[in-house]
Amino acid sequence: MIHQTAIIENGAKIGENVEIGAYAYIGKNVTIGDNTKIAHHATIEGVTTIGKGNEIFPYAAVGTAPQDLKYNKEDTDLIIGDNNKIREFTLINTGTIQDNGKTIIGSNNLFMGYVHVAHDCVIGNNCIFANAATLAGHVHVDDGAVVGGMTPIHQFVHIGSLAMIAGASAVSQDVPPFCMVEGNRAKLRGLNLTGLRRKFENKSDIDEVKRAYKELFESGKPLKESAKNLLENSNNKYVIKLAEFVMNSKRGIAYDRKM
Repeated sequence: MIHQTAIIENGAKIGENVEIGAYAYIGKNVTIGDNTKIAHHATIEGVTTIGKGNEIFPYAAVGTAPQDLKYNKEDTDLIIGDNNKIREFTLINTGTIQDNGKTIIGSNNLFMGYVHVAHDCVIGNNCIFANAATLAGHVHVDDGAVVGGMTPIHQFVHIGSLAMIAGASAVSQDVPPFCMVEGNRAKLRGLNLTGLRRKFENKSDIDEVKRAYKELFESGKPLKESAKNLLENSNNKYVIKLAEFVMNSKRGIAYDRKM
């Protein structure tokens, strides 16, 4: 299960049925959960905790130091949940003390080749990051989001649940839940209706979100005024989620304003 050429530093904690390939490196402060597979030449270091059933492919670098000039070798963490796939040459950094000191990744995510997850990112569950998607520091990505290939995301951006970002976009502002964005710089292009049809049990919920989207982004009214109105007059949980995201956005939302 563990190749004789793998280097495992004293102090590393390895669960049951863990496979570690040739020339892989496991640092002294690493904890690896049961049934995880680590391919040849993968590197896992830093104060890194990895859950169960993950698969880490060749040449991935997990738990390396932040690419932040303020970082001064403090002990910061990377926490990864269960059943993630981390493909070749993916780079995931630990956190910084300027934030909460942790990079956090949930469960059942797919990180395709050459993805970068920078310091202090927080990623939910069931997300997909296509090849060479690049997350700057402090980015938050909610459950079920999809980020297309070759897409950079600016630091502190918040990506809502079930959002879809087209490949080769450049995202510098927040992306609301259930929405699609595209372009450089990325702007709203409508709702992720395919994703909603897969996830929502009731068509009426989709219809409510459609109406809320039109009220927010196509009515020509001030955005937060529309969001406040929806919060006061709707009891649909998805509409409330969308409106609250708009109200709480710190980087703003890029869309074509109607006159």
